[in-house]
Amino acid sequence: MRGPHNTWRLIRTGATLERAGAMNVVLDAFEAGPMLRFAARTFALPFKWLGYRGDPSLPPATRAITALGPAYIKFGQILSTRPDVVGDELAKELRVLQDKLPPFSTDAAKAEIERELGIKVDEVFSAFSEPIAAASIAQVHRATLKDTGEDVAVKVLRPGIERAFQRDIDAFYFAANVIEFLSPSSRRLRPLDVIRHFDGVVQGELDLRLESAGASEFAENTKGDPGFTVPKVKWGLSSRRVMTLDWAEGVNAGDNAAIDAAGHDRVAIAARILQIFLQHALRDGFFHADMHQGNLKVAPNGDVVAFDFGIMGRIDEYTRRVYAEILYGFIKRDYMRVAQVHFEAGYVPADRDVDEFANALRAVGEPIFGMDASRISMGRLLAYLFEVTERFGMQTRTELILLQRTMVVVEGVARSLDPHINIWEVARPVVEAYIKDSIGPKAAIRDAIRTMQVLSRFGPKLPKLAEELLSRQGKPEPEPEGPSLWLAASLVLLGAAAATAGFILSISLWG
Repeated sequence: MRGPHNTWRLIRTGATLERAGAMNVVLDAFEAGPMLRFAARTFALPFKWLGYRGDPSLPPATRAITALGPAYIKFGQILSTRPDVVGDELAKELRVLQDKLPPFSTDAAKAEIERELGIKVDEVFSAFSEPIAAASIAQVHRATLKDTGEDVAVKVLRPGIERAFQRDIDAFYFAANVIEFLSPSSRRLRPLDVIRHFDGVVQGELDLRLESAGASEFAENTKGDPGFTVPKVKWGLSSRRVMTLDWAEGVNAGDNAAIDAAGHDRVAIAARILQIFLQHALRDGFFHADMHQGNLKVAPNGDVVAFDFGIMGRIDEYTRRVYAEILYGFIKRDYMRVAQVHFEAGYVPADRDVDEFANALRAVGEPIFGMDASRISMGRLLAYLFEVTERFGMQTRTELILLQRTMVVVEGVARSLDPHINIWEVARPVVEAYIKDSIGPKAAIRDAIRTMQVLSRFGPKLPKLAEELLSRQGKPEPEPEGPSLWLAASLVLLGAAAATAGFILSISLWG
């Protein structure tokens, strides 16, 4: 019975887009062909009166998405991180989406907590506030633990939100299939992949255990970072639908007047926010991907406090090294080295011309470096870089688009605190330190030790594999004996290397 529901939801969506004046904006963003445009108009116009009106003070696309409800708001927020799909203009418009919605009752929140945790709220908390923040998926309450007197933040999922989101996600899949069928040219934008990505993000946010785990990992990674704090998870009071964290005291990072009144140095805070984000992305490969002012506070001692860990970004170590070299190459204005790194990493096909690519990179970098320091943007540089690499055949990488989008947000936060911040000067020491640590001799030794650890773990299997290969010599084989002998000899050598590795590791571990 999902078909009729999905069809009706699609009609209601089109009617709302028409009523809000956003239909052309969306069709243009997705490069819709004539057949898709005709179908959209045919099904939406007669039902325009059924569409939601929305807030007339908002831009058309934002107005329509906000009126359509929580799943659409969240989808719009995800699309704001994908300018490769919807274009720069629509992505920029969607970034202002706020998912503040009317809260559900405190009694309903308490009932959810008691059902999930198997506790009585009044027995565990001496105080439990009305909602202090309400978003599309959950809302937050401030509470005080009865036994310790500690203040905590309690996040509770909206009742029935999983079922509501699943209905809309089903409709999104249906719409993506219709779009791909009616407009084959849209397949270049991979609508189904976009919906799968959205589905994965939402499923993660609908299980607060995953957000708790992300917050815990983030806290562990950053515990030694001066001037930065992540609230600790209260695991005994957290579950799939409830998450409890230490309360983060402080003023909102977007409230300059309050920051000044508290006597904090906004210039220093701006630089710290930018540097800690780069440290987390490069050093840890795990970063807060929703680092706007609403998710940051400045504590009474001047520390930057981050919270709301529903969207986190992850980059593997190899990619971090590649992009650190790329950023460093741009900082040094060594465009040939930046080009060579792209070719060495296999990001750009080998049949392209490296000199032509280096020249295209120069066209990206030089205008930016010619700007006034207060206008230089690393996020803009990455956006232009992705445009150039796409022209040279590089495939879009979702995790790097997320990094670029977050970089834009973080730069915006930093500039709101210090309008004259020089992004490159602040970023340079972080990138240089990472380059020194990850690409120099220390990194080579570290990589060699990791390789030896793998060899030592598989060492016991290698003699048997070599014996089996050698025992097959002389038997009829479809392949010549040479490669098998060579493989057997290689396995013997690997076995010897594994034994040596194990010996070295045992010495290093046990002294």
